[in-house]
Parts: sequence; C-alpha cells; structure tokens
Amino acid sequence: MRIFTSKRLLLSAALAGLLGGCAPAEPVIAGLPPAPVTASGETQPVGTGKADAADDPAIWVDPANPRRALIVATDKKAGLHVYDLTGKDLAFTKGGLVNNVDVAGDIIVASDRNDGVNAHLAVFRLDPDKPAITPLGRASAGTGEAYGLCVQRSAPGAQITAALIVKDGTVRVGTLTLAEGAQPAFAVQWEYKIPTQSEGCVFDGDTLYVGEEDAGIWRLVPNGTTADATLVAPVDNERLVADVEGLATIDHKGERYLIASSQGDNAYAVFRLPGVDYVGRFAVAAGDFGATSETDGIEAVAGNFGAAYPDGIFIAQDGDNAPDAQNFKIVRWDRIAAALGL
Repeated sequence: MRIFTSKRLLLSAALAGLLGGCAPAEPVIAGLPPAPVTASGETQPVGTGKADAADDPAIWVDPANPRRALIVATDKKAGLHVYDLTGKDLAFTKGGLVNNVDVAGDIIVASDRNDGVNAHLAVFRLDPDKPAITPLGRASAGTGEAYGLCVQRSAPGAQITAALIVKDGTVRVGTLTLAEGAQPAFAVQWEYKIPTQSEGCVFDGDTLYVGEEDAGIWRLVPNGTTADATLVAPVDNERLVADVEGLATIDHKGERYLIASSQGDNAYAVFRLPGVDYVGRFAVAAGDFGATSETDGIEAVAGNFGAAYPDGIFIAQDGDNAPDAQNFKIVRWDRIAAALGL
C-alpha cells in the first residue's frame, strides 16, 4: 500500500497552495545499490485495470509432485486468481476486497477487507486438478480493517495457525478451525500492537516477522497472550526504504533467508535468519518481461520446478505493468542467489 508516497504528495500539495503553487520537489530516496536480476516469466494481468489492484501472491506446491506448483494471487478489488508457472491465468473466483493471501495444503486464506470496521478471514479450497477455487466462508477476526495475512507452512488438518494484521498495526495470531458444514472460525491465541500501519508478515516456526511500513521489520516471539517484540531491521534508507511491504522466507544451501520488499526504491532486501543479518539487496531489472516497481506482496519457495525454475521461485507484485493492468513477475531463485553471492 503506497501510503508513504501519498502522505508526501498531500503535503506537497498543501505547501503548493500556501506558496502560490511553488511546492518543493519531492526528495528521491535510494538505498544501497541493488544487484540486478531479470524475471524469467510473468503472470497475465489481473482483471481490474487502471488501478492499484494486484497485491499479494502465494505458492501452492503439489505434495504428490514437488516439481509442480501453482500461483494464487489477489486482485484486491475483485478476488483471487490461479496461475501456472508460465503465468497463464487458469481460474478466478470473486472475493471482493481480498488483500493478502497464503496457502496451507489445499486451503487458501485471505485477509478480507469487505467490512472496513470488522476484520474477517476469507477461506477457500483449491482444487489443483481443475484448477478451481471454492469459497468455504468467512471467519470473524475482531474489530478493525483486515490487511496483512500469513499462515504457518505446515500441512493443515482441521486447524491452521494464521496471523492477521489489522491496518492500524494490531497483530492477531490464532487458530483457524475448519469443520464440515460450518463456517470457518478464528480464535485468537495472542495479540500485539505494532505502533503504526503494518501489513507484510511471514512465519519462521512460531516466530512471526511483521513489516511496519514506515519503520521496518519486527520480530514477534509469542509470550502468553502477547509477544516479545524487537525491531530487527529498521528503515535506514540504505537496506530498507519505506514503505516496507511484503515479506517472504526461503531455504538455500542449509540457510534460511528473509526477503523484504523495499517499496520506496523498488528493491528487495535479504537477511539471514535467525540473526536477521543483512546479506544484500537486489532489484528486478528490465528484461524480456520488464522490471518491477512499487512492489506490495512477494513470495518465495525453494525446490526444483523444472528447467525454467531449477532451484526455487521468487514472485513479486509489479505496481506498473503499463499499458496492461498490474501483474506478478516470476524470477529464478538461483539468479538471485548468484547475484548476492549466497
């Protein structure tokens, strides 16, 4: 969400009125030089054109065939798309204002913003063979506007651990229960309030990383009904430039890495876990499929997905896919790893 830029534009407009139209130029902030990589593919555009519509991707990996994967992604003004790794749009289901999305087994969970006062989790089932998405219902998740969303990457049974990020920075982690013939239910286990607007999140075991857009990345470790919180990667205009948006993790050569969308300068920062040690930055540069800019959601997964993606996948929302509607760019992970010397 491009709130940081919007605030600056509003301030410039106000100053222009006071100064008779002579507003100061908006400063351009760039972090440390990113290593350039190019995309190997892209999805077809989302259905909503001429708007900030594409938002967040997730990756489903076939448990019976780990070389096969599908991309589930949000058009946050309309619903959910399913793409294959060539970027072909295979299926769509209406969901209205669904913002962030994640998958656990064949269950898709999205943050549901259709009610701006009361948060919900929208739950769907993926039939990967058709493919098709079937709505299973909505789970109430307390007051506030639902915004960020992530689930633990574990095979789901009747319960899934999910984190919902309310737009004001309230983090609610709890159990999403699915029962045949009943609406999904969400029971909060612990809650923590981050100071300002937050969205991106990702689990690493029980530890949750959350992006506070103007401040940086928080590490939340559950402690009873709340969490011990540490700002582990602040916005410093070197590694991270606000807004901090999507977060993802990926395993590579026995190490786990945390990736963050540094939206303010169209780059991605990479940190080694568990110490959140900075290792470098990269950008998706112009190539056969174009560069990425103003990225909201990202996702990454390790694995061999054939000749096109032999060592994993990184996916980034592209905020400017002109002249077409927004879409998602797909990058070979081995290109990123090589560019950063991992």
